[in-house]
Amino acid sequence: MVDRKRSASSRQHNDDSSSDIKKKIKVDPDADTKEEKKILSKEKPVDTNKEGNDEIAEDKSPEEDLDEAKSNNKKHNKKREGSQSEEDEKDVEHDEEAENDENVDDGNGNGENEDDDEDDEDEAEEEEEEKKQISTFEFDGVKYTFRERPSVIEEREGKIEFRVVNNDNTKENLMVLTGLKNIFQKQLPKMPREYIARLVYDRSHLSMAVIRKPLTVVGGITYRPFSNREFAEIVFCAISSTEQVRGYGAHLMNHIKDYVRATSDVKYFLTYADNYAIGYFKKQGFTKEITLDKSVWMGYIKDYEGGTLMQCKMLPSRLRYLDSAKILLLQKAAIEKKVKMRSNSHVVRPGLQIFKSSKDVSLKPEDIPGLAESGWSEEMDKLSQKPKRGPHYNFMVSLLAELMNHPSAWPFSTPVNKDEVGDYYDVIKEPMDLSTMESKLENDKYESFDQFLYDARLIFNNCRSYNAESTTYYKNANKLEKFLYNKIKENPEYASYLDR
Repeated sequence: MVDRKRSASSRQHNDDSSSDIKKKIKVDPDADTKEEKKILSKEKPVDTNKEGNDEIAEDKSPEEDLDEAKSNNKKHNKKREGSQSEEDEKDVEHDEEAENDENVDDGNGNGENEDDDEDDEDEAEEEEEEKKQISTFEFDGVKYTFRERPSVIEEREGKIEFRVVNNDNTKENLMVLTGLKNIFQKQLPKMPREYIARLVYDRSHLSMAVIRKPLTVVGGITYRPFSNREFAEIVFCAISSTEQVRGYGAHLMNHIKDYVRATSDVKYFLTYADNYAIGYFKKQGFTKEITLDKSVWMGYIKDYEGGTLMQCKMLPSRLRYLDSAKILLLQKAAIEKKVKMRSNSHVVRPGLQIFKSSKDVSLKPEDIPGLAESGWSEEMDKLSQKPKRGPHYNFMVSLLAELMNHPSAWPFSTPVNKDEVGDYYDVIKEPMDLSTMESKLENDKYESFDQFLYDARLIFNNCRSYNAESTTYYKNANKLEKFLYNKIKENPEYASYLDR
């Protein structure tokens, strides 16, 4: 047992701000009597006056301390043991502090070396991850490499799996469906939570989940197959926000395409995508051009306000979506082989030596070895130097993209449906929408920025002409127009166009 004991005879503690001087005393378990333990545990008052303490320290000699110790031998021994105990404890504390600071610096720069070692280990791990993502194969004696997504590597290593589930009332499938429901509700906040739960647990719907082993759901797709009509509707598609940089979304879509094509007669996917999901679905082979006959799907799928209907037509079954990266590289290799058979473009010729002897030499292109053989002509040279796009093209592309992604753009994304609004084209003689503007821009129909701005204003004016001021459409037109003008004003080069 360790007690605190005040000491007036200590020469080491003379701090001006200290009001007490305490000393640790260790009680010897072999003490002969209880009385001796009581003596050791008592506290003696110390004069808090600094000068008084100094006098005690100056007047008391080691000989006097020794005489006093001899008068009470056991007490003296206990004090010495207590002092030794305090020193030992201080040494232990000092060692612990040194141990804690060892990683920072031990006086010889070892702390910095350890930091460098950790950085080297991190770099080595990153290099190892990079190597894992590179796959190689040989075609016609030539080695080709391509990068695989982290999700593909994780599946190969058994860290994740792609599992098809439905509500068959088994415990594990219900756990997976509940995990999917939670992710959909979090990632799709505008969708009613009860609606999401109802469709996920609906037995006419199937889901494919991305599961990190043992049983953590990180994303998935819920869809409803209409096998007799050869299409399926993707109802929900989401990946957890913390997992969206590992390629799970693309890998999941490839998995579900291969699965649906192999297990059913489905040849088309249909889905309604919001503005934020259109880009993702385009990358997965979806398009806004619906070639599937309306009579096949109309009335079978849910029509979402503000969503854009998109379609994906399946590739022939001999092509496996999960091998698409390798297949594309094989196609490239086959084309390069054919090109080499018909041209000498792959032949590397020695550099022109004429420029080494003189710098002021003019050389005609047709005199350069191999240039004429490659199919070069003066007309081709002139065409290649001609700019492919107008000077305003890049600005118009970025501006139109921002307009299409704006929350108020949904009423103007596609042409007005004549079947839904019968008299629209009787009232509006010059209709316009954002998708038409996109098509015109891609086909170089806008020779000037004035023409682009005219079509944009036409959208807003048509909307205000047909709809009442109190309607959502009218208000959205005003919001989108204001957004457009603000974006143009941010660019001084185009701000003057608003006054024309």
